[in-house]
Amino acid sequence: MPVEMFGAATAGPDASGATHMHQAALPVRRDGQAVPAVIWLPEGAGRPLPLVLVGHGAGGSMQAPIVTGVARRLTALGCAVAAIDLPYHGERTPPGEVGMSARERRARLGLSAWRERNACATMQAVADWQAAIDAAQALPEVGQGRVGYFGLSLGTRCGLPLAAAESRLTAAVLGLFGYAGPAGPPGVAEAARQVTIPVLFLVQWDDELYPRSDGFALFDLLASERKTLHANPGGHLDVPRSEFAAAMGFLAHHLGVR
Repeated sequence: MPVEMFGAATAGPDASGATHMHQAALPVRRDGQAVPAVIWLPEGAGRPLPLVLVGHGAGGSMQAPIVTGVARRLTALGCAVAAIDLPYHGERTPPGEVGMSARERRARLGLSAWRERNACATMQAVADWQAAIDAAQALPEVGQGRVGYFGLSLGTRCGLPLAAAESRLTAAVLGLFGYAGPAGPPGVAEAARQVTIPVLFLVQWDDELYPRSDGFALFDLLASERKTLHANPGGHLDVPRSEFAAAMGFLAHHLGVR
């Protein structure tokens, strides 16, 4: 079972032909602690840009190929893009797990404990994301404009409650996650019922980690009146490149950059 969910094991969206972008560390602090964060800006950006947050998957990081690929596409469209290392990932990997692959880390903890740890860190991730928005919007290149979100799998696990709690979000691309009923991770249904912004939701028909029935159930719970579901054949990591293009277009439309 693949567990490098949009980490080093997948190339993410095709970024060929994308314009140049500038990467810089984003100084994010919360409760006196630094949150590892990065921001990408189009080269030569001279006006306030809409901001897109990109959440990585389980076992990934803010420098995962899917994150940097999405960043290239979005900066080419005229957006600023920010990413953080979610709790227990990237620079925040526990010392005893540094140097291990996501597969090895999952095997060491067990799938249930792996998921439970990520679920318990959800609200920490939401607060980290909100601090990252503050830091990005303090930059003259960004300002107080519209904010979008892109995150699949663990990126949805943490992005769903962010979309429920954060009034600055304008639109979100979510998916590869689901609602398994009351026996599943706590808070999922409650968060979904508070999401009212436009959402593009992706489902993989043969997802081995989150059955399509769970994805459909989560989509149904979203309170947004402007929600769209795209389903494609294949497993968890088999999202077609065309869906990434559709996701970029969806965000660009709602952020007013095209």
